[in-house]
Amino acid sequence: MRMQPRQQLLEIWNATVRSSWSEREKKWKFGGRDAPNSIGDAEQLLCILTPATKVESFKLDRPDETAEDMIRALRPLGNATEIPKTLIGILREYFDRYSDPDGTPLFSGSSYFSSTGPAQPSKEQLRLDIVDSFAMSVTLSLSVLGFLKVLRSVANREENRREIEALEFQASTRLSAAMVGLLRSFTVNVFDIDSAYGQALTTMINQENLPQRQVVSAVRRDLRETIASFREVLIGSGQVGDIDSPDRLFEVGWSWGIVTGAPPIETNEPVGQQPKGFAQDAPYLYFTVIAVDAIEDLFSERTRVLGLLNEEQQRLSRALQLRWELTRAYWSTMATFGQAQRWPVEDIPWRTTDEDASDYYTLLVTSLAVKGLVQERGSDIELGRIGTVLEELANRARVTRRPFDTDPALSLHAPGVLVPLVGSEDAGDSRLLWTVSEFAALLFQRTTVIGGLINDAEGRSRMLDLADRTWEHLNRRRLDKGPGRNLWDQPTSVFGQLTTRYDKPSWYYTQRVVQGLVTTANMLNRPPLRSPRLGNYAFDLLTEAEHLYDMELLSGAGDAGPRMRETLKVASIHLSRAREILPERPGTAAVLAAQVLIALDELAAARRDVTEAG
Repeated sequence: MRMQPRQQLLEIWNATVRSSWSEREKKWKFGGRDAPNSIGDAEQLLCILTPATKVESFKLDRPDETAEDMIRALRPLGNATEIPKTLIGILREYFDRYSDPDGTPLFSGSSYFSSTGPAQPSKEQLRLDIVDSFAMSVTLSLSVLGFLKVLRSVANREENRREIEALEFQASTRLSAAMVGLLRSFTVNVFDIDSAYGQALTTMINQENLPQRQVVSAVRRDLRETIASFREVLIGSGQVGDIDSPDRLFEVGWSWGIVTGAPPIETNEPVGQQPKGFAQDAPYLYFTVIAVDAIEDLFSERTRVLGLLNEEQQRLSRALQLRWELTRAYWSTMATFGQAQRWPVEDIPWRTTDEDASDYYTLLVTSLAVKGLVQERGSDIELGRIGTVLEELANRARVTRRPFDTDPALSLHAPGVLVPLVGSEDAGDSRLLWTVSEFAALLFQRTTVIGGLINDAEGRSRMLDLADRTWEHLNRRRLDKGPGRNLWDQPTSVFGQLTTRYDKPSWYYTQRVVQGLVTTANMLNRPPLRSPRLGNYAFDLLTEAEHLYDMELLSGAGDAGPRMRETLKVASIHLSRAREILPERPGTAAVLAAQVLIALDELAAARRDVTEAG
């Protein structure tokens, strides 16, 4: 790849600290382009913690193993020993800031909310819980707990241990409360096939122009295991009793917040008050993808190996994992439904059941489709089809193509897709809006994810090339002035048609870019792909080289002069190494075998010249 994720992440670390740390006050400054809120401040911290907890070479929890370039990037926070202590203080301030005096964690959208009407959002609306905050809190809390788990093992002073324990309690409490919030925001929207929702859904997925009844029957057949599993949804929201009718379809996922009428969750975790819900009892694609990505962290290998969840949290996690599986199965089926040459997700743009269509929705659905393909061990061909959709989206969104004047595609980048939060009007004078504008950053992340999943060298190369081109686009959108330089987002740097310029970073956007870079770094840290053709070629070269080497030994070359003995010694080392790495690195093995063949041929040529001269 032309992109260098290690260097880019170090630059982001340096820029994040420069933008956020007050050297004079020795204090972290929350907020950026938007005023501080529970989501943006978590995103700001995750710009540091995500690489530190998910990329092995970026770890900060073992000060004696912290690399020098990491320390230089975070120098304002102190030396290798002081950096973890400083981060603990910053994190405690975050958890204090977003907790009520009684300890109840707060998950409001606050300054991220806007309004559909002329009036500003009311105070009650600004305090509404939102799924984005639940999801970001799950990710942040798990990162903090994992960071502290390792740091505790090297903490010698009792004072440091007490600080770690206090922060662990805060992070664990917020994690439990966020899990409860996600359980109360899950929703299943059931509707008649003849309703507007039913007509919209069947039209979107019916790529073969089949009769509606035939489509409905096929959908329900493909989802029969999913439908049966809804009986296991016993706590929180999402219980349904009218899903078995053959004349009904449904959608599953997460609403924008706690749904109306969601019952409280009985738990012995100190989660505090569980507020009533205002959100529409229907799924939103954006919040569904955000929730699904966060829930994956709960049952990741790192969470399991470090033992980050207590017994009650494991119970809540199992309930969320069931909802994750139902959602993944549903959306994967919808995205790839039917026997036609074109999947529904390939019919760009995706149209939601409320008749809203956008390329951004297609990008979201590709994420859910890939999770389904991975679960079902999808082939490289199937993953490649999703990759082709991403290439088309990059083109349509003018990420890899030059825009024309008054290009409507620019609205995907600024102001972004506006999502009305149905039900929020019950807490104020007008309905709230949620703005999502991270199209290019999300495209970058999804491209690197698929690139890491494809086992075909040509297919992976195609995806990595798209990732490189998307990164070039993102790199041009960095801020170039002020403390936030090298952070995001300045869309006017790419799209001259846009007029609004920013002088402060968007943590919302920057954190998405960091996610993509972390995914890329972990992908590049895996062994290279093994091509069967290259493996066979390397094996043939190695077989010939070993045979010629044995012939040289048989002829007595090993007893010849020192130069010939040295040549054969090097050849022996190369052959041994080539045989060792052949299964994992056939290309390198082939090169080593070729070097042996060249050296042996030079010996044979020299011997022939001596014979002819004599």
